[in-house]
Amino acid sequence: MGQYYFKLPKMGESVTEATVTKWLKQVGDKVILDDPIVEIATDKVDTDVTSEVEGVIIEQRFKENDVVQVGETLLVIETKEEIDSISLPVQTEKPIEPEKNKKSETEEVASILEEEMDSIDNLITSRVDEPAKRFYSPLIKSISKKEGILQEELDRIPGTGKNQRLTKSDLLNYLENRPFKDSSKVKIHEKKSNDLTPSIENPMVTEPLLKGQNQILEMTRMEKLVSEHMKSSLETSAHVQSFIEADVTDLWDWREKEKETFLKRENEKLTFTPLFITAIIKALRDYPMLNSSLENDRIIIKKEINIGMATALPDGNLIVPVIKNADHLNLVGLTKAVNDLANRARKNQLIPEEVQEGTYTFTNIGNFGSIMGTPIINQPQVGILAIGIIRKMPSVIETPNGDFIGVRRKVILSHSYDHRIINGATGGLFVKRVAEYLENWNENSPF
Repeated sequence: MGQYYFKLPKMGESVTEATVTKWLKQVGDKVILDDPIVEIATDKVDTDVTSEVEGVIIEQRFKENDVVQVGETLLVIETKEEIDSISLPVQTEKPIEPEKNKKSETEEVASILEEEMDSIDNLITSRVDEPAKRFYSPLIKSISKKEGILQEELDRIPGTGKNQRLTKSDLLNYLENRPFKDSSKVKIHEKKSNDLTPSIENPMVTEPLLKGQNQILEMTRMEKLVSEHMKSSLETSAHVQSFIEADVTDLWDWREKEKETFLKRENEKLTFTPLFITAIIKALRDYPMLNSSLENDRIIIKKEINIGMATALPDGNLIVPVIKNADHLNLVGLTKAVNDLANRARKNQLIPEEVQEGTYTFTNIGNFGSIMGTPIINQPQVGILAIGIIRKMPSVIETPNGDFIGVRRKVILSHSYDHRIINGATGGLFVKRVAEYLENWNENSPF
């Protein structure tokens, strides 16, 4: 028998610690290679940590919600290997002479572990004849309870884990496309009164609300992190905004004409996001001060243009995956990067490196019907651009034969920037340049 000290792996260059959010395995549980053991959260992403060996968990050194430093031992796994490299605790007191017929420390530990293994084997043997029951991790149970999924519905969701185990990604994917056809099978519970019964049709109706009381919700870990990040940004940077309206009629018409061809040729949906990002990249080349950060009294102008793309998650939270070296990509490359990052962000499949090292951030608030907004800078960057909804607007059109009123498609660009180093002229000219690139879209530009 041997002991494997399972340490928190490195989750990215700038990630030095993580929070234990949920233990998926407990002391006494058997684990196999690549078996999810614990769910952890960094200030970037949530992820499962999988086992690197096979054996039995004999010790957990951290509780849920504890903060663990990279390299610290999370748990100890008993393996079948020989105990040749076990480092026992250093004794600081005078060692006690062993009594006669008393087992040594190593023998005693081995004896206890042997008894535990026998108990586990007996438990497994005693349940051989029981009906097969699908295993659900505590995380899956917690999510299903929060979303009002009954056991019958949960059992019907296909799993992609080992032995068809239902994973977190499977459940989130199901919730994103959850069918609500048979309401009789998705009610949360029955209530024998004239009060509303919480159901899928009334998902926000909870017990406190039914009794006429205020509803109190505990902030999630991500909501707390976003809250601190936003508050810190406002305390750090001197936020100021510039707004401009852009006529994107030609861009709209070009996309309408080319999107089907683009889909057939590249097998990718062409949205406005990569088109907007293209204009932002060009403007950042013209105004490199917006592609910088401020550290103490030093302005660091970044060589790489890494565009952060604010993405809404199914639970209402936001995450900002980063397109690295975006200025090296053509429209096809940007479209593929945008679609890939957005899809995996919504499925909680991003890795820490994909939400780091952004140099400028873009957010499409038009997706939610907003005309304009005042976005908060994503630290340590110095600027962020919000794109509102594209609207049909009456507009004065100037021609050699006179002016007339016509219908144009227009959008408002909202630029927030750090007034500590970006003055109003630079901030305003930058967003004006973005508008110019959008308005003068070259319809003959190749993909």
